[in-house]
Amino acid sequence: MKTFPNNFLWGGAIAANQVEGSFLLDGKGLSTSDMLPNGILSPHQTREERTDGIKDLAIDFYNRYPEDIELFNEMGFNCLRLSIAWTRIFPNGDELEPNEEGLAYYDRIFDELAKHDMQPFVTLSHYEMPYALVENYGGWASRELITFFERYARTVFERYKHKVKLWLTFNEINMSLHAPFTGVGLQEEASEQAIYQAIHHQLVANAKAVKLCHEIIPDAKIGNMLLGAMNYPYTCNPDDVIAAMHENNKWLFFGDVQTRGKYPGYMLRYFRENGIEIEMQPGDVEELASASVDFISFSYYASGCASADPKQKEVGNIVDSVPNPYLEKSQWGWLIDPKGLRILLNFLHDRYQKPLFIVENGLGARDEVNENGEIIDDYRIAYLNDHLVQAREAVLDGVELMGFTSWGPIDLVANSTAEMSKRYGYIYVDRHDDGTGSLERKRKKSFYWYQDVIGSNGASLKA
Repeated sequence: MKTFPNNFLWGGAIAANQVEGSFLLDGKGLSTSDMLPNGILSPHQTREERTDGIKDLAIDFYNRYPEDIELFNEMGFNCLRLSIAWTRIFPNGDELEPNEEGLAYYDRIFDELAKHDMQPFVTLSHYEMPYALVENYGGWASRELITFFERYARTVFERYKHKVKLWLTFNEINMSLHAPFTGVGLQEEASEQAIYQAIHHQLVANAKAVKLCHEIIPDAKIGNMLLGAMNYPYTCNPDDVIAAMHENNKWLFFGDVQTRGKYPGYMLRYFRENGIEIEMQPGDVEELASASVDFISFSYYASGCASADPKQKEVGNIVDSVPNPYLEKSQWGWLIDPKGLRILLNFLHDRYQKPLFIVENGLGARDEVNENGEIIDDYRIAYLNDHLVQAREAVLDGVELMGFTSWGPIDLVANSTAEMSKRYGYIYVDRHDDGTGSLERKRKKSFYWYQDVIGSNGASLKA
């Protein structure tokens, strides 16, 4: 078999805070992402102290979405993963009534996608939340956020129930352990106790959203989203194998709760041994148990290694790991491991026995426009080709794979560093780290490559 399943979903993934711009237009409130204008974490800033940043305009998808969706259509997308900015619907997060201008904006987006028979695949919270909820409630440290998130989820499910049938709750929910301000609205120096308590509130909110989606849109599917941070043992020393097990459990914990509906034994042991006590209220256990997600989605960019020797560890992309001597690195120092994707797909499918969806994968690189006005990004083509070949191998292994939405099909602003120079897209956007540029869109060589991959349903891939 050289092709993917006939109903396979092909597309790309974007996030509101990295493409839309218009960061306070039409009633939108400030989000936690808006407080990271230049990649400098600023949770102590007041609104008045905030300086303008590159994300305030981003790539102006807010106004240019018809043009961009047409380009996605030209590539053959039948699916676009995107997020709703919570602050466009509830600017401060705790309002009783939603902002109609924000709701109407996403109506226009979904209608535009429908014109091109492109299925919207919507993330409720993609690395952002209303900043007012951090200022006034302390972020997800407060149980009140469960109520606010439930109100937000109910509002968008009711509004878009005829337009959106694929949903995700929280983007890379396990990243709260590494970037708590981005994930749960806590300061970076927050204790593990505080972070895990906030995560508990988020997991309860996740369960409530899953139940709401099933009730309001019975023909929809809703999944979770993990950062697929697979760790190999650095050696065959049993101590390294156990170290890898512990590292993997840190992120699998989230999938276990969202799928199996309870805290796993290894996590309860970790809490006991580290003096962490999760405060639960009556009904929390039942809430988690009653709302298993319909599918598992994840991002995959690189694998890592784990060692019992702390001297082996080095800083990676937010997550520290041990370098793998058998793998090459990208320009940003990420380990390139296509076979790791096949391993991860088999591992997750065997663990959860649910459909899987690769919702982020791609290569960030410094693309250059040559003297002929072309962007020859053969390195990106090679990276994506090799990963998709391994995804196809996993399907042959028996993995139920729903689709593939590569990260950043159009160049966008990095969330944590506000860079434009780290480009992922098949479509080049003339904007630069200093905010200059015409915003002109230009097709890269990979644009036509991905067009062929989608058109052939994967048959054009080179094994």
